[in-house]
Amino acid sequence: MTLSPILPGASLGILGSGQLGRMFAIAARQLGYRVHIYSPDTETPAGQVSDVEISAPYEDLEKVRQFARGVSVVTFEFENVPTLTSRACAEIIPVRPVGDILHITQHRLREKTFLIQHGFPVTPFRRVQTLEDLQAAALELGLPALLKTASFGYDGKGQQIIRSHDALPIAFESLKGAEAVWEAFVDFEKEISVVAARTQDGQFAAFPVFENRHANHILDVTFAPALIPIELATDAVNLAREILEALKVVGLLTVELFVTRQGRLLVNELAPRTHNSGHLSIDGCITSQFEQQVRAICGLPLGATELRRPTAMANLLGDIWIRAGGSPDWCSGLQDPIVKLHLYGKTEPRLGRKMGHLTATGESVDEAIARVITARQRLAL
Repeated sequence: MTLSPILPGASLGILGSGQLGRMFAIAARQLGYRVHIYSPDTETPAGQVSDVEISAPYEDLEKVRQFARGVSVVTFEFENVPTLTSRACAEIIPVRPVGDILHITQHRLREKTFLIQHGFPVTPFRRVQTLEDLQAAALELGLPALLKTASFGYDGKGQQIIRSHDALPIAFESLKGAEAVWEAFVDFEKEISVVAARTQDGQFAAFPVFENRHANHILDVTFAPALIPIELATDAVNLAREILEALKVVGLLTVELFVTRQGRLLVNELAPRTHNSGHLSIDGCITSQFEQQVRAICGLPLGATELRRPTAMANLLGDIWIRAGGSPDWCSGLQDPIVKLHLYGKTEPRLGRKMGHLTATGESVDEAIARVITARQRLAL
């Protein structure tokens, strides 16, 4: 369906109400749009800064349709929106990216099957539905390996490392009947990500390649430019472009990639939305990933993505609040005037819960990283 650009003054709809929706809403309002949020939750990070917040189950399709009638376009801020929900919106208004893309990317087996069928490099994998499947995969692809639930996995949830054949029966029982995927172990050097946008008329723009470091399976620090050869960064962006073209994305898509010790790129996961690793674009790039998402789904020209200076981001988890015995020491954490604080409006800190992030720039990547890590340490001395 070809439509005229959706211009400032229109209302944009978001399925989901977390911090990605919050930062999208802020960017949209800066561009002059109104923002409507739909999710089952109340008092949400996105709802706090939106014009309209509808709290209802995703399965209530009549309320979903009513939500869609009040906006000009619908987008996502997380993957686990039921397919029927996006289809109900699409009956009334454009959904960008389309729900079929969400259907592929919210399920690891569908996603990996799509990638391999289109010739994109992925880790060897096998479908697991029975204990016999699991045992055969272990024999064929070897150990150690990763066993992941096919659905509802993020920040390390729903996955486990299997190191011995003796562990297979217990690992299978832990799935509790869920479909799973067995992934061969990848001896990778680092993980990078490419956040890219594509418009309805095929305009494409990618942000600088981000390099990601994790702690306990949760993104800890991201920086740009990634410390990889220029040729490899170019290859990563070209690979992302081909994936967005193959999926016919209108909106944003994040491609997470492994860089093997042999210098090869392997696609790890796709996310049809903005991404935690792209948060540094708010302070580090000419256009943030959230403004770019608005531009892409509304059919506006895409913004410039160049990095102003080397930039780093550090996640702030609830662990910091707990270590601080309450509120972190914000004055100490912000001693460095270059450091920027972004909080998500969440009132209940929990271990592993993303409460906000810090960003900083520097003359070099190392300087930017040192700044955000030092600032984070000061929060709970």
